[in-house]
Amino acid sequence: MRPTLLFRCFVLAIFVIGNAEPRAAQSPPSVRNPSSPGVERVSINDNRFAAGALDRGSLTIPLEVREGEWHPDGDADPGVVVNAFAVEGAPLQVPGPLIRVIEGTTIRATIRNRLTEPLFLHGFYSRPTASAEPEPPLVIPAGAVRQIEFVAGAPGNYFYWADSARDVSLPERPAPDTQLSGALVVDARNGSTNDRVLVMTGWRDPRVVDGERVTVIRFLINGKTWPHTERLTYDVGDSVRIRVLNLSFAVHPMHLHGFYFRIDSRGNEHADSTFSSQSSPHLVNTERLPSGQTLSLTWIPTRPGNWLFHCHFIGHTQRQLQLDGRPAPPPDEHHAVNHAIEMMAGPIVGITVRSNGGNAARSDSIGRRTLRLMARVDSGGSDTEPAYGFSLEENGGALPPRPPYLPGPTIVLQRGEPVSITVENRLPEATAVHWHGIELESYYDGVAGFSGNGQQIAPAIPPGGTFEARFTPPRSGTFIYHTHVDEFRQLQAGLSGALIVVDSRGAFDPSRDFVLMVTTPRRVADANVVLLNGTLTPDAREMHVGERYRLRLINLHTYRPNLRMRLLRDGRLLTWRALAKDGMDLPSDQAIVGPAEVQMGNGETYDFEFVPDAVGEQLFEVRGMGGALLVSMPVHVTAT
Repeated sequence: MRPTLLFRCFVLAIFVIGNAEPRAAQSPPSVRNPSSPGVERVSINDNRFAAGALDRGSLTIPLEVREGEWHPDGDADPGVVVNAFAVEGAPLQVPGPLIRVIEGTTIRATIRNRLTEPLFLHGFYSRPTASAEPEPPLVIPAGAVRQIEFVAGAPGNYFYWADSARDVSLPERPAPDTQLSGALVVDARNGSTNDRVLVMTGWRDPRVVDGERVTVIRFLINGKTWPHTERLTYDVGDSVRIRVLNLSFAVHPMHLHGFYFRIDSRGNEHADSTFSSQSSPHLVNTERLPSGQTLSLTWIPTRPGNWLFHCHFIGHTQRQLQLDGRPAPPPDEHHAVNHAIEMMAGPIVGITVRSNGGNAARSDSIGRRTLRLMARVDSGGSDTEPAYGFSLEENGGALPPRPPYLPGPTIVLQRGEPVSITVENRLPEATAVHWHGIELESYYDGVAGFSGNGQQIAPAIPPGGTFEARFTPPRSGTFIYHTHVDEFRQLQAGLSGALIVVDSRGAFDPSRDFVLMVTTPRRVADANVVLLNGTLTPDAREMHVGERYRLRLINLHTYRPNLRMRLLRDGRLLTWRALAKDGMDLPSDQAIVGPAEVQMGNGETYDFEFVPDAVGEQLFEVRGMGGALLVSMPVHVTAT
């Protein structure tokens, strides 16, 4: 029953986000066995080495496009036939060969089209462009060769791509062309090249299986899907630099477990903007990355262990249909231990941080505040659409007793106060809890079968079992806790909640401090709306003129990465002041007053300060991509 629900929800997720449909392929991509004879096999490009020959300020690179068999899952798993780039005479590569030069380098490229249809080539031009748009594609007829020469302009993360169908955009390409993409990195003179380049791609193929229309999908990083992606290894204190290019057809909100990272630049195919070293750092733990956009990040790991860097669009990180369109085999019972390996897939990178020999974290419970978070079965569920939730206890007493268990209880912690949270599983299945955005030791991070280190790996919590998470929150802010087992199903069932860290628990005032958390309805029939604080019809909130209110916005929807949250009066946007992103207070040059609207990806949190200036009726609303109203909450403003 579970695979059926997962499939229905995932197909819903893909088409609700509003990404363009792929053009119909001229012939359906064929699925090949691991050792199909007579078809060239595509190699996986880890983007460690630049292609071409560099001589006295000029790069010569002969490329060609051919058809080959690509294995996006394990090397021994079935593959599909796609078109791919290669250095002429060398193996095909997915992603395409890395073009990496210093600014001012002349690039002389030869592109040979060995396909049977014309090739439309994008991205081979100088940056920045004369206009605010990318240059039009170069057309290379079937069997023809095209020579291109241009000067690499401004430093940045760019890319090249191609398709064999006229007038399609990057996300519209048919399945055989989806891997015709590669990174084009221009380094600054005297700049560091000690970084990694992660190219995200996607592949989707609509087809009919046993009379039912299905869409087979893969999301990948450097040509592979988890758990077959490359594992990265660093030491505590390293300065980790990563360039991320989203060349897939979907939005990917990228989340790093356990740490903040600094956004150094944002760009696209034809332009890149680097944040000035004189400005304040842009620190986040989740960053929304639309299709066709790029970013550079820097991260300094301070705690050893295993960590994940992944897309937080939950439908992208779940096990998908097999390449032939049939459901994947159900995981073995021991997925309760190996959840990360057996039940996750997609655009995920595992990172191991090695200790530098410093002192290990203390695990004693002296002076810790103790809480008990219980995962429970709620009323109104079914086998295919379960209803789960959390209840919270402190010192044996509920805070407050609260069946039904939706929304999850808001956990309020105090900055600098050690806490022990025992998660008790009263469900009929395994679960685990991830403390999203909290800086903590790896073992307590909540990714069953992965969090921890070589000597101690965190298990999932079996039915009737418990797991104690210990941490000391170092900063005040808005965070999240949520399940990290069978996430699509269990999040939709209700296993999530807000985690608020404040300077003083005694000073926290919910009448002035509004938590506004968006989640997924439990029923697929309600997929055209969202829950706000656990309901489709939230009660009105009260405000007073001239008083300050903190609005804590959370998007934990499983498949809506384009939500717009807004505050209006008489149909017009009000103004608010930005306070924090992902729990990190914004510096003064970023804490600015602006229109009361923000677009949020899955797993992001934003805090705003709002001061009503007039008596009357206001409206907080959440809209989806295209402007559809998903939920609204009245706000009554009265005199002080």
